[in-house]
Amino acid sequence: MFRTADATGVEKIFLIGYTPTPVDRFGRAQAEITKTSLGASEEIGWEHLSETTDLVKKLQAEGVIVVAVEQCPESVTLKEFVVPDKVAYIVGNEVGGVDAETLKIVDTIVDIPMLGKKESLNVSVTAGIVLYHGLV
Repeated sequence: MFRTADATGVEKIFLIGYTPTPVDRFGRAQAEITKTSLGASEEIGWEHLSETTDLVKKLQAEGVIVVAVEQCPESVTLKEFVVPDKVAYIVGNEVGGVDAETLKIVDTIVDIPMLGKKESLNVSVTAGIVLYHGLV
């Protein structure tokens, strides 16, 4: 996700909960993240937080439109979504998606149409689709 963020001009990535960070708690670079990101984890700002809802409220207070990427009755298809100037995307975890508490407080929920039998994509693939949607 760090490489995609770099390629699409993302300023910062927020890592929530148990998501691994580029630097461990002892200040050492995580070799696997550095390798996978081809060094992009050293170029993109990042911050680790415990709770998604705290982040959503903070960003909204700064005038950022917060968009969750999730399939639900309230979602609009990504094709119809017009990207605002200041936007932050919330992508859920691989199994549970974006939690219900977060979905209640975001500004918009978008979904990526799924044409196959599976109902989800890898989180990094999802991020890539959503971030490039804003560029084309």
